[in-house]
Amino acid sequence: GVSWHSNGVFMATCSMDSTIKIWDLGSDRCRSTIRGHTDSVNSVEFLSHSNALLTSSADKTVSLWDARTGQASQTYYGHLHAVNHATFNAKGDTIASCDAFGVMRLWDMRKVSPIVAVDTGPHPLNWASIDLSSTVVAMASNDGSVRMKEINGTRLDSLLGHEDAVTCLAWHTAGDYLVSGSSDTTIRIWS
Repeated sequence: GVSWHSNGVFMATCSMDSTIKIWDLGSDRCRSTIRGHTDSVNSVEFLSHSNALLTSSADKTVSLWDARTGQASQTYYGHLHAVNHATFNAKGDTIASCDAFGVMRLWDMRKVSPIVAVDTGPHPLNWASIDLSSTVVAMASNDGSVRMKEINGTRLDSLLGHEDAVTCLAWHTAGDYLVSGSSDTTIRIWS
């Protein structure tokens, strides 16, 4: 995974060697290597207009880092399987993470506690994405579906149409559309 810092000068990458690297694009050099996970780091994301960096790992954890110092400020425990992806909501107060056994967790960053866990079944979840209003979380599943969960509700819906694993998701900036990408070599636009 790769994430741009909002200043456009730095980017973070994650790797199967259990590290996160911060790159300085002005000098084309690696500025720092962050160590702390004990297995592959599967996703990395900067919090907008911040030096906070979020990672997910096959070591079953989600971690929050200070990209300037390379120190972990918080580690979230609770997944029983490799965590494939983690992301912030637009406000930066909630984290969604998803794992290799189909469990999505929402975390309250301020209280450092889980809000909810949703078990979508035995198929891995590859990506999680929270809409701009922080009312819905979408999950990309290996079974070819996109799962939709109301954050404050119990309803769980499935969007069907892909013929293979859904690997990524992105909300349109207005929040009216969700785009899904799949191993079936297609994208779908959902409204």
